[in-house]
Amino acid sequence: MVDPVARRRIAYRLLFVAIAMVVVFVQLLPFRLGDPRFPGPDILALLAFAWVLRRPSYVPVLLVALVCLFTDILFLRPIGLWSALTLAGLEFLRAREHLSRDLPFLVEWFMVSGILGLMTMGNALILAIFFVPHPPVGMAALQLVTSILGYPLVVLVSRYAFGVHKMAPGEADALGHRA
Repeated sequence: MVDPVARRRIAYRLLFVAIAMVVVFVQLLPFRLGDPRFPGPDILALLAFAWVLRRPSYVPVLLVALVCLFTDILFLRPIGLWSALTLAGLEFLRAREHLSRDLPFLVEWFMVSGILGLMTMGNALILAIFFVPHPPVGMAALQLVTSILGYPLVVLVSRYAFGVHKMAPGEADALGHRA
């Protein structure tokens, strides 16, 4: 028999990949909902950030790296740049998960917003240093704003649709460690 904790962890990892596939499929469709000049949020980064602050074992580094690398290739972005920035932000948040567990959501939102801002500035800076064509600053800033505003919605969907919630005090994580 499979351990129920391990089964749940694997199920959520597969769910993360399935959500990523759906998001990529929708973004690759030849039509857009709304104004094509208005960029949408980076749902995969938001989802990974929301999940790592609630259940770090559900989003392992290698899984997120592969998903982000896959999206870099499909969306014709510089391969590995946004993936590396996303992983750096993810690991920064993972290291602070135990500290942010008791913080109010507003503080978490500001922390994620700061990470997203640093990722966006780092991306623009690295692309500029290497003279790689990059989107206009206004578009990158607009995507940053939509991502920041979309984070609470991603958290709500993660919590109430997928059941990914913060560990309660005394609850054991996937490795048996108490919160």
